[in-house]
Amino acid sequence: MTSKNNNISRRSFITSTALASAGLLVPGALAWALPGKRQRYKIAVVDLMILKRQKLSAFQLAKEIGADGLEVDMGGLGARETFDNKLADPEVRQQFLDKAKELNLEIPSLAMTGFFAQSFATRPTYQKMVGDCIDTMKAMGVKVAFLPLGVQGDLVKNPELRPAIVERLRVVGKMAKQAGVVIGIETTLDARAEVQLLKDVGSDAIKIYFKFSNPIKAGRDVCEEMKILGKKRICMIHCTNEDGVWLQNDLAVDLQKIKKTLDKMGWEGWLVVERSRDQKDPTNVKWNFSANVAYLKKVFQGK
Repeated sequence: MTSKNNNISRRSFITSTALASAGLLVPGALAWALPGKRQRYKIAVVDLMILKRQKLSAFQLAKEIGADGLEVDMGGLGARETFDNKLADPEVRQQFLDKAKELNLEIPSLAMTGFFAQSFATRPTYQKMVGDCIDTMKAMGVKVAFLPLGVQGDLVKNPELRPAIVERLRVVGKMAKQAGVVIGIETTLDARAEVQLLKDVGSDAIKIYFKFSNPIKAGRDVCEEMKILGKKRICMIHCTNEDGVWLQNDLAVDLQKIKKTLDKMGWEGWLVVERSRDQKDPTNVKWNFSANVAYLKKVFQGK
């Protein structure tokens, strides 16, 4: 900023402060003169996991839970040619966008969770499925989509599927690159193997959607895995473990250490709550997700 601009900003601040002191400034009028604090980390919940898959009411519940945003699912897949996506209807899509704006919530990502149970490696219409998701992303201004390789695409248990998955991810990468979006994949591989997978795919539009519970289940260190991947390969983070206890009571998840690691890496972005529901009452959505969101905000946002 030039000296002239600095002087203008200083005079604007002094003038606004004087007006406020004199009771002549309406509430909020000083905000434009003060530098806004940008959140390095934002917290979201998943509409599927709060039991409101593609339901408009998910936004109100996310707001009550205390989240900054909502990851919206693309709908069920089953044996269909593509997702059961209500957002393909422009009217429904606009309702979602309007509700998010009304509640001051963001939609950081769309989720293709249908691939948790279905095979990305073998489904013949995978291009249409991913293409429908990308079209929805473009229509809604969403920049990231979640693509789990799922049970049938588990590359640890089914390494023979690797060539097919690499080839398909290359195709998806080209589609995403052309649309200006990112597809975040979730695998069961360790971080070094994920780095190699991304190198083989060769597209900067394909990144890792990191999930705490995957390395924890495999006995790997969460922070070391994130450091191996590096900030540029991680697009978003599912920041919960398996169900049983809340994050604040989970001895396997050291959020303070994780934050320090991410800070040192220079990473910033969305932390998305998926599970970590307390076994005493796992179906109590607001109770469980509010607790986890509040703890994440305390650690990552200082709230």
